[in-house]
Amino acid sequence: MDQAAPRRSRLYDAAQLAAVLDAMALQAAGLLAGAEAVALVGVLRRGAPLADMLAERLGAHGVAPPRRVDLAISRYADDLTLLYPQTRLLEDAAHAAPDLEGHTVLLVDDVLYTGHSLLRAVDWLVRRHAECVRVAVLAERCIARLPLHADVVGVRLQVAPGDIVECHVPPYEPAFAIELVHRPAAAPGNDTSRGGR
Repeated sequence: MDQAAPRRSRLYDAAQLAAVLDAMALQAAGLLAGAEAVALVGVLRRGAPLADMLAERLGAHGVAPPRRVDLAISRYADDLTLLYPQTRLLEDAAHAAPDLEGHTVLLVDDVLYTGHSLLRAVDWLVRRHAECVRVAVLAERCIARLPLHADVVGVRLQVAPGDIVECHVPPYEPAFAIELVHRPAAAPGNDTSRGGR
């Protein structure tokens, strides 16, 4: 007997998320107040356009246009079927060795899940001499396995460990939204997963 198909539901639509981003920008502006130099670092993929959206909104709160840098981190911890054996960080060629000395950095990502990607990004920023690192995430799952936290959180979602939180962010998806993908548990005796090694 085939396993039931995953069930998908929309938790937040574009209008709701616009208000969420407005609130995030207000909170971030307070954290960045008084900084001599500000950089917004987006974790590719979806953290990059989210950083752009926040940068636009920060101007309304008196924050000067920040420096923008993007990082690619190849571990997608919210969907365990996509895990790499190790979290790998790849520098964007355009930002291969930025000197962030004296900068207050706002690191932006879509989902905070286990914290592995965030840990690698913070380590990279420290090696680039960032003076202060703050973290903003659109969605936090509240189950980080590392002693890390986000300073600015759009929404906190407490969902089953097997479920997937998907942030749909243009231009990667047509509509700005957060969706929950619920994967039903396998029926007893029907577990098709391989044994651990």
